[in-house]
Amino acid sequence: MSDLVVPLEVLAALALLLAVLVAAFVARRRFLSRSIGTFDCSLRTSGQRMGQGWVLGLARYEADRIEWFRVFDLSMRPRRVLPRADLQVKDRRYPNGPEAFSLMAGFLVVRCEYHRATLELAMSEQAYTGFASWLESAPPGQNVSVA
Repeated sequence: MSDLVVPLEVLAALALLLAVLVAAFVARRRFLSRSIGTFDCSLRTSGQRMGQGWVLGLARYEADRIEWFRVFDLSMRPRRVLPRADLQVKDRRYPNGPEAFSLMAGFLVVRCEYHRATLELAMSEQAYTGFASWLESAPPGQNVSVA
């Protein structure tokens, strides 16, 4: 009987650790989502094959930038900060082929130029409307391009 106690204690500790991690992910997501201007947004950098390289995330508008957070991360700091002045929309499209399975249903893929590199954001059509409006509402003097 005593031989069974140690494995049960280890299993209980692992289950507790898993529950704490899940609770931390949920609490972080709820905390980040409380801010107005937060939306689901996947991100992919250039050079990836069709359907690969997408990272699930959450984006939040700030005054002059978008902060992007990974979904499966415990950090409260954004992984990417995209200043409005450095972001230009090149085109938008619906996902096709294997890419449609990598993204959430109903998402648009928005191809942007950021510091002379290609960056793709995937978001819902409603989120894209807000994103385009946010870009177009830049202060005078900033050259903003929305496709």
